[in-house]
Amino acid sequence: MPKGKFDFFEARIPPLIGVDISSSAVKMVEISEAGKSGYRVERYTIEQLPKDSVVDGNVSNLEAVSEGIKRGWRNMGTRIKNVALALPAAAVITKKIVLPGGQREEDLEQQVAAEANQYIPFAIDEVNLDFQVLGPAPNSPDEIEVLIAASRKEKVEDRVAAAEAAGLKAIVMDVDSFATETAFELIEPQLPNSGRDQVVAIVDIGTSIMNINVLHNNQSVYTREQPFGGNQLTQEIQRRFNLTAEEAEKAKRDGSLPDNYQPDVLQPFMDTLALEVTRALQFFFTSTQFSQAHHILLAGGCAMIPGLDDVVANRTQVNTMVANPFANMALSSKVRPRQLSTDAPALMVACGLAMRRFD
Repeated sequence: MPKGKFDFFEARIPPLIGVDISSSAVKMVEISEAGKSGYRVERYTIEQLPKDSVVDGNVSNLEAVSEGIKRGWRNMGTRIKNVALALPAAAVITKKIVLPGGQREEDLEQQVAAEANQYIPFAIDEVNLDFQVLGPAPNSPDEIEVLIAASRKEKVEDRVAAAEAAGLKAIVMDVDSFATETAFELIEPQLPNSGRDQVVAIVDIGTSIMNINVLHNNQSVYTREQPFGGNQLTQEIQRRFNLTAEEAEKAKRDGSLPDNYQPDVLQPFMDTLALEVTRALQFFFTSTQFSQAHHILLAGGCAMIPGLDDVVANRTQVNTMVANPFANMALSSKVRPRQLSTDAPALMVACGLAMRRFD
């Protein structure tokens, strides 16, 4: 095994819960198989975290995060203690390399470790490293294309420690962008011609960061982070209505703001967000050979804002939809359908992680 191997890509996995630790909440999803190639959402939960529990993708308050996971596990009422976690894409170095085919697993591992040395800016024994053979190399049938994923050990260990302190066992460590792509595979059938030969921009708008991941035929062709998110809306609510951050966040969620909130605060925020998406697409067009996007898929907490898809579609002139990877799944009696469809865009990563049990 390469030193510090962690299973970013491990298959044959027992039942597990997908646990997405974001900067504002812990989101947990459990999915089971339901008949022929179908799935059922067994249970899920979203547990808000105290401010600054997770900063820039790093767990800065281990106790608060662990408490959030433990609370979520109790609220779900599940018996499963195995979990799949994800690291933020910014914390992971991924690189596609080409190696000679037909090698034994051990030889391949040694070569991967040697190659990884070139791309990782810190000592190999400070990282968790894993790889996955993608298939034959595009232009050479005798060679294989291999995806390497590496992350600093402490980034991995912080998340594992939070799960373990909650009494759970981390058996998969994924990358949030990979998990989002896994969840997108469930949405693809909703697109014309199942999205084939179409450019789909997944725009995940979180608390402070907007992540753009553009896919073409299930391959990521462009990624970008922009510093924009739901915090801007919360801060404007604080300023306009003279509230604390906690009061603003609560009022935003339970809809208890004055009548002028919609025209004076929410609408300008949505317009700015649509402008940010337009800018992101312009960056994509100027730095790739693509000149058109066919679909925008809105994910993350901000995508739950009613009518945001229309505002983005009008601004970008691109078909825009709100992500719901559960649309074709059965639901257990513990899941409220209307609440799930509201929460769905914020559960993309957790859903992708929960799907790892079916690899």
